[in-house]
Amino acid sequence: MKRALITAGASGVGLAMARAFDREGWRVWIADLDGAALGAAPDTWQKSHVDVSDETAVKSLFDEVLERWGGVDALCANAGIAGPTAVIEDIKLQDWQACVAVNLEGAFLAAKYAAPMMKAQKGGSIVVTSSTAGQYGYPYRAPYAAAKWAVIGLTKTLAMELGPFGVRANVICPGAVEGARMEGVLEREAEAKGMTRDDVYAGYASGTAMGSFIEGRDVAEMAVFLSSENARLVSGQVIAVDGFTVNPDPKV
Repeated sequence: MKRALITAGASGVGLAMARAFDREGWRVWIADLDGAALGAAPDTWQKSHVDVSDETAVKSLFDEVLERWGGVDALCANAGIAGPTAVIEDIKLQDWQACVAVNLEGAFLAAKYAAPMMKAQKGGSIVVTSSTAGQYGYPYRAPYAAAKWAVIGLTKTLAMELGPFGVRANVICPGAVEGARMEGVLEREAEAKGMTRDDVYAGYASGTAMGSFIEGRDVAEMAVFLSSENARLVSGQVIAVDGFTVNPDPKV
């Protein structure tokens, strides 16, 4: 049975990924910082309370994965935080660093400790969650956009380094995803721009060719595909799941 590890897998997009892998018959292991959400996840999954920006904690997670599972076939480095919403001159360095620590360093650490396992078994898939902000930029969200651009470079490099060992690495760039996290973003952007939450929402939706937000399951199904044999020669790719962003700056 194939084995999938998903960071930030207890809620949102990560939970949708875990459910999608589970439906396809994979063994599932989720890591998350939210203890309550972990507790609510199915008991048939392996669960670990982990801060992805803490190298000691991440190393311990992968040590346990190796001990219990003997390796991992799919890593979904999905953990991320929104970071501050402000013009660049108002962003505090510590807020910048906190955002980069989770979004970029968290993906780096997960890949660092998954890579030796996958190289040893001569195969595996690493899927990193970026964002359309990592393709176009994102006004008022400089730390987030910078980190999400950076994970694309990280993942393309992983694809080059690990390809000779049969390991693939790809990036998914979700657009605006329905859910609690995006609601927080909408509220903060509305305040920063002097707009209503509904106007900001409409701006995001109208900025896509399909005129819609996406759902976690849309991202999850792509993660499962990229980790499957159907994508055996898909590597180093940046795939947007966003309804096709035609206007990355959501003004109304």
